[in-house]
Amino acid sequence: MARQTAKRWLQAALVGGIATLAASCAGADTRPLLGYYGMPGLLDMPSGLAMPDAEIGMSIAGFHGNLRQTLSFQITPRLTGSFRYSVIERVELGKPRRYDRSFDLHYQLLDEKGWLPAVAIGARDFIGTGIYSGEYLAATKTFGPKLSFTGGIGWGRLGSYGSFENPLTVFNDGFGTRPVTYVEGQDTGGLASLSQLFRGPAALFGGVHWQPTDRIGVIAEYSSDNYDIETAAEVFDKKSPFNFGVQYAVKPGLVLGASYMYGSEIGVSLNILTNPKRPKNGGDHGPAPVPVRPRSGPATGWTTAWVTDDAAQAVLRQGIAQVLQADGLIVERIELTGDTVRIRYRNDRYNAAPQAMGHIARALSLLMPPSVENFVLEPSVEGMTPIRLRLKRRDIEALENDPDGTAQSLARAQFDDPGYAPGFGTKPAGVAKPFTWNIGPYISTELFDPDNPLRADLGAALATRLDLARGLSISGVAQQKIIGNKDTSTRTSNSILPHVRSDANLYAKNDGPTLERLTMDYFTRPGRNLYARLSFGYLEPMFAGVSAEVLWKRIDSRLALGAEMNYVTQREFDKGFGLQDYSVATGHVSAYYDFGRGYDARIDVGRYLAGDVGATFALDRTFDNGWKMGAYFTLTDVSFADFGEGAFDKGIHFVVPLSWISGVPNQRKLEAVIQPITRDGGARLAIANRLYEEVRGVHAPELSDQWARFWR
Repeated sequence: MARQTAKRWLQAALVGGIATLAASCAGADTRPLLGYYGMPGLLDMPSGLAMPDAEIGMSIAGFHGNLRQTLSFQITPRLTGSFRYSVIERVELGKPRRYDRSFDLHYQLLDEKGWLPAVAIGARDFIGTGIYSGEYLAATKTFGPKLSFTGGIGWGRLGSYGSFENPLTVFNDGFGTRPVTYVEGQDTGGLASLSQLFRGPAALFGGVHWQPTDRIGVIAEYSSDNYDIETAAEVFDKKSPFNFGVQYAVKPGLVLGASYMYGSEIGVSLNILTNPKRPKNGGDHGPAPVPVRPRSGPATGWTTAWVTDDAAQAVLRQGIAQVLQADGLIVERIELTGDTVRIRYRNDRYNAAPQAMGHIARALSLLMPPSVENFVLEPSVEGMTPIRLRLKRRDIEALENDPDGTAQSLARAQFDDPGYAPGFGTKPAGVAKPFTWNIGPYISTELFDPDNPLRADLGAALATRLDLARGLSISGVAQQKIIGNKDTSTRTSNSILPHVRSDANLYAKNDGPTLERLTMDYFTRPGRNLYARLSFGYLEPMFAGVSAEVLWKRIDSRLALGAEMNYVTQREFDKGFGLQDYSVATGHVSAYYDFGRGYDARIDVGRYLAGDVGATFALDRTFDNGWKMGAYFTLTDVSFADFGEGAFDKGIHFVVPLSWISGVPNQRKLEAVIQPITRDGGARLAIANRLYEEVRGVHAPELSDQWARFWR
């Protein structure tokens, strides 16, 4: 038992390390904000507080027989969401432990103001088995910088000790009874337990938090959780409703805690806090952009004689291409006239498109003859030109050091849709290479599955690309695993649906080289506001076939509409060139909406890989530096019972740009998806380069949101 406990704590530490590999420990609030449930709280009890906007917390906490690992995110300044993976000893019938997955929401209704406390309402385990199900209304009042008091009323587990009749029965007698969702030995999780919310007996809880120094926090609380399930299973002996703890901020963003829980147990906790808004290394550490060089002398003296000098033009074109290439910007086409320079370029370095545009504008002010007043920039994305930007050189010269330069430069910039935009001017020699390749390490994770909190493979990946013509390319990714444990899963799929995803562990058992993707792709623009993609080959690790997509999106619109059709065949488990005998036609119509400030939503309606029909709903928050956090769920005509454990497909995904960690501009990133369980219902084809994600970053709404990076 001791060995198993140590192993689980080691696994928990590894999960924390992987999930927070990109986490910044600089600039985060040192005040302990996360309780043992990984959400704003004291120890086991919630509080009325919220984390700073966009804060991400990774919490590992537990005491005898209870281990909780929680990923939390401050979705908006008031709304906090979390996913929790818990290990509880002996509560599962006939099993030594239960692996439990659950989701929480916490909403701050009121900020603290004057004598009024901060007030929050929340629901624990509102999607899950219901073993931790509980709701609350909590208030927190601070007295000076060091002392705060919390009090609240709870339902469910939070209404199980010192309980009394639900005060909400004054509105409806139905609030007096709480339906049972958790049944020992049954997989009842996956559905939203809406019928339980704020029902059943209620109880009061409270506590105090004292912070004698900037690093130390002392907590005492009265808990309204009677731990009925755990005490009945003799997980631990609860002797008291009082908990006492101390937390120590090792450094900003890293908090350790120890506590005495329920009069009988010692608890420990580790909280790691980071915020995408705060770069780990204090900002960009790449080469600084060249300074703007203002023109000198009267405009009447700016000759255009150089236009007729072919040698001078050739030197200018090659010089521009070489300077921008050193800045990670590949010039595909360039055209020079007496007063205008037009450049079509590919951005291979910067996550924010305005940052690339700003670097080009500065370089042109340095290199162009004085007569050139107009800068026309056309970013190239997979051979398509989604937008054309027109800048006046005099604006660049006047606004570089203006306090209001960001807003003014955006207001004076002109955007238009170039449509198909045929070739023009000259293609610089030796800059854009038709064949490129890259080899480097990869990590593939499988987080919080029903049997193991962490499975991961490490190895080497080879990525290649051959550009055949504008918009037409062949690209592929091959991998060789070096070490890992994703092949150790012994779960056998019991799905009654076609095994389009539930046999994922069989795809992980091959130790030889694997072909992850090999496709021929063609991108084009059929007309203004339109984009199209055609892909053929080994589209993803599990399926091969053909995929066609079209997207409608105006450059100034936050709305986009798309349609995709695929016909695919399942690949052999060794991820070689072989195919199995399962084929399916699948496709979706999609609507995308960018709400601004980084929030965007997506709805996909169509047919999925298992032949089921339904819709996926997704909400993402993307930051200027490339960070992304989001959640999704899918409902189809497959019943919850036929879907199996988990009831329906849902998950959390995040993207961490490596430039945020290193401070050096690049477009590499870490991506992970956390699914409570992988099943076959609602499974969609994993296309690597769908049109919306390819073009949205260079359209006007996204450019406007990120324009502050134009001068960086």
